[in-house]
Amino acid sequence: MSERVRRILVRTLYTQPASLIIGALNGVASSGLVAFLSGEFWLYVTSAILCGIAVSRIISVRSYLSETRSYTTRAMELSYEKGALSYAAILGVIAAQTLLLDISAPLDVLMIANAMCYGVGICARNAGRPAIALGQLGLVVLPIFCVSLYLGSLPLLFLAVNMLLLLPAMASITLNVFKVLRDSISAAETSAELAEKMRVLARTDVVTGLANRAGLNQDVIEKLMHIEDGQMLALFWMDLDRFKEVNDLLGHPVGDRILLEVANRLNAVAPQHATISRFGGDEFIIFCEVADRKESERLASKVHAEIMRPMRIDGERLEIGASIGIALLPDDGGDADALMQNADLALYHAKVNGRRQSCFYDATMSRDLVRRREIEAELRYAIVKDELSIFFQPIIDLETGRIKTFEALVRWFHPEKGELKPDEFIPVAEETGVIVTLGNWITAHAAKAAAQWPDDVTLAVNLSPLQIKAPGATLGIINALREAGLDPSRLELEVTESLFLEDNGATEHFMKELSAIGVRFALDDFGTGYSSLGYIQKYPFSKIKVDRSFVSGPNVGKTTDAIIHAVAELGSKLEMDIVAEGLETIGQVRSVREAGCTLGQGFYFSRAVPDYLAAMLLAQEDGDMQKHAVG
Repeated sequence: MSERVRRILVRTLYTQPASLIIGALNGVASSGLVAFLSGEFWLYVTSAILCGIAVSRIISVRSYLSETRSYTTRAMELSYEKGALSYAAILGVIAAQTLLLDISAPLDVLMIANAMCYGVGICARNAGRPAIALGQLGLVVLPIFCVSLYLGSLPLLFLAVNMLLLLPAMASITLNVFKVLRDSISAAETSAELAEKMRVLARTDVVTGLANRAGLNQDVIEKLMHIEDGQMLALFWMDLDRFKEVNDLLGHPVGDRILLEVANRLNAVAPQHATISRFGGDEFIIFCEVADRKESERLASKVHAEIMRPMRIDGERLEIGASIGIALLPDDGGDADALMQNADLALYHAKVNGRRQSCFYDATMSRDLVRRREIEAELRYAIVKDELSIFFQPIIDLETGRIKTFEALVRWFHPEKGELKPDEFIPVAEETGVIVTLGNWITAHAAKAAAQWPDDVTLAVNLSPLQIKAPGATLGIINALREAGLDPSRLELEVTESLFLEDNGATEHFMKELSAIGVRFALDDFGTGYSSLGYIQKYPFSKIKVDRSFVSGPNVGKTTDAIIHAVAELGSKLEMDIVAEGLETIGQVRSVREAGCTLGQGFYFSRAVPDYLAAMLLAQEDGDMQKHAVG
């Protein structure tokens, strides 16, 4: 029997104190009446002792009921046992005295009936502690049994026999009741423990042992319910940078060990009463009380330093970065939903701004969110209603001056807001997944326009990594070419280096499948991201576009000229075209041509123009060539 079950059984002795008080007062009243009517001195003495014990028991029970937690189980049981056994013994003695003193038969019946009923009744009431219950019954019965044998009359001998038979019968009943009570309480305890374990499991992350989302929500609600005026709470929403790459490279078991190590480090630096949760995937949340904003900044710095400390897993030295979004209560929200939403917004800005940093929530972030959602809804509508336009910017052969390619650029002329720049809606399209639909729309419409151009003029279309990795990506390109009647060899798909950072095989499959039918690929913005010659070697690029920052940026100089020369020489060796972007002056054109670039693009030649103006540029160029031939 567990200590908790034992304590519950002992506490049953103290439950329903009214029955104990009624029984005690009944015994005192009966013995007092017998003493008064008989006039026997010793009955007065024993009745007075019984009254004193009864009062003492009533006071003791009330004391234990009011301060149960301050007493040990053993103290409670021992106190009750002393009072119960002494009361039963005196009550039995008084009943025996009435027989021994040979007072009137009604008084004998009154006391013997009172004593026997008390003994039988107490077995049921105190069955939770059978030793006490049976001890009381025995002490009540023993004096009457002995006096009955001593006096020796036939009725009293029968009474003695009845009492003798009563003991095993009541013992059996008491022990059965005790067993039922004990088993019921044990079963209830087991169920309660199981329920508690299930509750804990339901609120605990199995990998890290931290609170999961349900546990976090519960703790947040409880803390908010008990928050005091002037108290500040902070919610730190942390996301591990590029954890998916580590998970994919080293496997999920190693990834789980990294998450566990991060959890241990968060436990080490978080305040004592903070709630630490693995919210899901590689996201963690710390929710705690802080004195002010500066303390939040210090805690964020400690978390950053601890997480970015190198860890060693299976001999591998790993460095894990983290981005953190922070929202404060009451400054940034008055309830759990607002606080979490704003911390999530702050985290988003921390990641957008370059990762590995902390970002506090600001009201402008909510306005930006509303703006992005508005743009998303309107962009979806604009695609369906054909409100977008495709403009084309020429890419010029620096040797001949002729147009070699037109790059398709999307333009959005909103009926109410006017022209929206791509910088406003393209990031929103990528965040929300609309970029897949938008990219297919651009390819299809641009291909239809390009089909009207001369066969030697190609079309360049920018592709988002999300578009490439979407299901059926190649099918979307092939359908656009088929519907437009455009030869696949006249389509160039421009991709950036960021595409290859999270490569999962889909990129290679996409490029290989389209290359097989003649589609060509260009590496865009070369030199600005995670440039690697491995990309050029592995993937079927026919063109490299040198970013405009090397041509017309603020840091243009000897270093950038040397880079352009090196890239151009590389292109020459690999028989690739090198495109210089951002050409704005004749001097820049001459410079990149002398460096070895074969193609140029920029405002010096032309801005992006609608399809009809693109056709006019080609027609004008064709006319000039015919005049030159005639001349």
